[in-house]
Amino acid sequence: MNNQGIPQPGEATDPLANIWAEATPFPSIASARVMPTLPVSSAAVVPGGLLPAGDVMWRTEELLAQGLSKRCINEHLLAGVLVRVRTGIMARGSYWNALSDGDRGRARLVAYSKRTLPATADGLTFSHTSAARLHRLYLWRADQLIHVTIPYHAARGSHAADVRAHSAHILDSDRIEVGGLPVTSLDRTVLDCARTLSYRQALILLDHGLRSGADRHWLESECTRLAGVRGVAGLRRALAFADPLSESPGESLTRDVIARLKFPAPVLQFPVQTARGTYRFDFAWPELRAALEFDGKSKYFDYKPTAQVIYEEREREKLLTEQGWRIQRIGWKDLFDERGMKVRLLRLLRG
Repeated sequence: MNNQGIPQPGEATDPLANIWAEATPFPSIASARVMPTLPVSSAAVVPGGLLPAGDVMWRTEELLAQGLSKRCINEHLLAGVLVRVRTGIMARGSYWNALSDGDRGRARLVAYSKRTLPATADGLTFSHTSAARLHRLYLWRADQLIHVTIPYHAARGSHAADVRAHSAHILDSDRIEVGGLPVTSLDRTVLDCARTLSYRQALILLDHGLRSGADRHWLESECTRLAGVRGVAGLRRALAFADPLSESPGESLTRDVIARLKFPAPVLQFPVQTARGTYRFDFAWPELRAALEFDGKSKYFDYKPTAQVIYEEREREKLLTEQGWRIQRIGWKDLFDERGMKVRLLRLLRG
């Protein structure tokens, strides 16, 4: 991938598929866990011992206290009954293997909290992209590091290699709990992330953050208050273009491409009445009877059988075409072929 974020030959053209196609929500729970507990009957019986029932993640000392020997724990790890999530923290294999990529990212934060929070002073808060994951905000090509904010300066080597500690004082109003974990508020999370992400990464997150309830006026006032601070100029630019009507990362990136190619701004989520109900175009130029649809993976794989969804889509498109609409469909690969996108949009808008 080059420094403009454009895939090189042979690189995957749908870098978000594993993330945006998640269909199973990650359950929220209390007591510093963000994972479901299992019923007693689900305790695993394997050679070497019985895993404790009613939970899915443990510290090593918790398993030892339940009577499992170190040898037994190692046998479970070799057999896949247990999975080591991080040093000293293990999860039930059947639980871990069933998680989506996004849920595994959140479970890793839980694993970190099980080892760290009981031993640290008050004030450690999940922040930046880690907080975004816990708030379930869309992230694109973000690092997999664990980000925490602490109210003191972290000594060198005081945190694990995959942990980034940010030193700052967080107001009580900017700190909440998600599933029992201390997390920066939605507004603060969006602010912190958008200051450190690239423009397109920040745009995706801001679109979703605003759609999830982030306060645009507060974010704008923070841009004014923090004028001159590193990252604020990029935040201000992305915030000015952010739109909560974009319903997916692909739609956010499509808007950005349309704007960078200097085409007229489309109307988002434009409703059109048909004989079979109301249909919403992702992007529409109503005066030209032209529409652009972004076909993401989840659009065809969530909730209904794929063949049924495609059939219904084509039937609606036929009705819309009969009304005089010209419809162009694009996918992930088109977002990284700006020359091809320009040709497609010219043909669509010129008729």
